[in-house]
Amino acid sequence: MMLKLFRENIRIAFGSIKTQLLRTILTVLIIAIGITALVGILTVVTALENTISTNFASMGANTFNINQYENNLKNRGGNEREIVNPIISYPEAVAFKNKYKYPFTETSLSFTATSKAEVKYLDQKTDPEITILGVDEHFITNSGLEVSSGRSFNQFDIDNNTYSCVVGSDFEKGLLKDVNPIDKIISIRGARFKVIGVLKEKGSTFGNSQDLRVLIPIQVARSLFTAPNINYTISAMVSKKEFLDEAVDNATSTMRRVRKLSPVRDSNFGIGRSDDLINRILSITVYLRWASVIISVITILGSSIALMNIMIVSVTERTREIGVRKALGAKKSTIAVQFFIETLLIGQIGGLVGIIWGILLGYGIATAMDFVFVIPWVAIIAAFITSFLVALASGLYPAIKASKLDPIEALRYE
Repeated sequence: MMLKLFRENIRIAFGSIKTQLLRTILTVLIIAIGITALVGILTVVTALENTISTNFASMGANTFNINQYENNLKNRGGNEREIVNPIISYPEAVAFKNKYKYPFTETSLSFTATSKAEVKYLDQKTDPEITILGVDEHFITNSGLEVSSGRSFNQFDIDNNTYSCVVGSDFEKGLLKDVNPIDKIISIRGARFKVIGVLKEKGSTFGNSQDLRVLIPIQVARSLFTAPNINYTISAMVSKKEFLDEAVDNATSTMRRVRKLSPVRDSNFGIGRSDDLINRILSITVYLRWASVIISVITILGSSIALMNIMIVSVTERTREIGVRKALGAKKSTIAVQFFIETLLIGQIGGLVGIIWGILLGYGIATAMDFVFVIPWVAIIAAFITSFLVALASGLYPAIKASKLDPIEALRYE
């Protein structure tokens, strides 16, 4: 009996929606636009978080880098003066590697030789957009990279400055397409390098491809690329995560000794842990989530007013119908449920349309920005809850008003 009554209320609700189609469409659009904004923002934020986690988590939570960084200090006047830390020179980087002997760690030195190199193979060449990195035997492991074919650098390659290289995965789609890249000879600045390995695909981060790069031994890179003031990066990986804090402290004191800093002076270099980097970037997305919460609150207020208005008008227009139903024995609860179900239907239709639009909008933005798209289940659930709250807030007063109408007065209504 209850199921039959529920079906009848659904049928009446759809019939009422059809009779006032224009107002219903406008109300649905108001709800849908707000839900679209909510779902769209949450979808992009989820895709951004997933991209960041995918790109950085492979580095592991047991890696840290030592590099140059800028620090802002306040002087006595309250104004800020910018202090630029000196670059990490090659002698400093080598001195650190020789002095830093913390257990269970591997230290790597590297630098970006150029980001606009032209690479040649036979009679073909690339656009000048290839990044060349000078690295040592531990760089690939410490950076969370993997070799898909061939091998990585070994101690012999680095110690003997062999003209060998490891290339990014995009070379298999471009310059070295349709051939086995291993043992092929490519040319960089007139120097010939034998390809000994190909890196696994890493994709793009914020539009910058991580697969258009060539790794060569660090001393070979230093001889080919002699730009002044080259800044070196020192990275260290601790094999046992529980020793990471002590390893970072030891690295800090070692680097201070290398730079001969007195105990009263601040460190003029930066140490960044991979897990800190991930958390720092992800913390930015909190503000975007707060923006989506504010939008959802505005959505509830605006949509509730619009939906309540249309339902109050509906009650007024159907006053005689309510009087007839009451005269035939309809209870107050039956009338209230009928109008409440109608409100829920409009709210859920608006929510469903908004969810579809929001996912499409989020997918489009994520694709355009090379983010890793995932189905935003949190956004979908939040949208359903929001649209339900809109219907709940909007439908309560009109339903109660309809149920309390006097049947005699309702029948007299013109």
